[in-house]
Amino acid sequence: MSARTAPPLPLGVGALGVIAAASIVLPLAAIVLQVPWEGATALLFSPASLQALRLSLLTAACAAAVCLGLGLPLALLLARTRFPGREVLRAMVLVPLVLPPVVSGIALLMTVGRRGLLGPLLEQADARIVFTTAAVVIAQVFVSLPFTVLTLESALVSAGTVPEQVAASLGARPSTVLARITLPRLAPAIVTGTVLAFARSLGEFGATLTFAGSMPGVTRTLPLEIYLARESDPDSAAVLSLLLVLVAILVVLLAYARRGAPGRTQEEAR
Repeated sequence: MSARTAPPLPLGVGALGVIAAASIVLPLAAIVLQVPWEGATALLFSPASLQALRLSLLTAACAAAVCLGLGLPLALLLARTRFPGREVLRAMVLVPLVLPPVVSGIALLMTVGRRGLLGPLLEQADARIVFTTAAVVIAQVFVSLPFTVLTLESALVSAGTVPEQVAASLGARPSTVLARITLPRLAPAIVTGTVLAFARSLGEFGATLTFAGSMPGVTRTLPLEIYLARESDPDSAAVLSLLLVLVAILVVLLAYARRGAPGRTQEEAR
């Protein structure tokens, strides 16, 4: 039965759904209502705002690319292989989704900081990561990678393995099966997972502040610029917040545009 012919929902369910939607829409609408439109252009195109926006877009794009490069193999490993500790690994991969941002930042500091787990090795190689633009990308990858892995693994499980098994039985090599069958079938999920990673990276704040700091032009991304402006220039903070909301909405719409809303039938998608 398609969504168009489904029986009506109970009145209480519809009311709760409206309340749930309002709990999300109203705060976003409040930003629009509080924006000082007469000076919005000047605030938006100020040097500090443009600098933070450029850095955010650059680092988010780099983080999304890294998430795809690392998330795809990890999703394949989790969905297509069986090994001891697989469930534990899956749980560990998803932990950044629920960690407080400051804990994520501290974990990264304890990994690659001067006194961290890899600190001595990095010091020997004369490599400094903390409080650099690279640290911003690393923080974004840490919090965004689970989105890519979760999206791709779910798509792999839903797609099944029958075409791959048929190709393998006909003598196709694993690399051929991956390139010609698995990846083309996974293309919509790859786009979705990458775009969601970009969106999450664009909004990353806590781990970035803890791990990378807030240096103009180096680590001060748009969320950090909004945080700093909140105390001294609320109008600028409102304008920049609206910009980030609009970009996030656009990115999420792009992520789901090709596959449609969850639960739609093929006839509705057409």
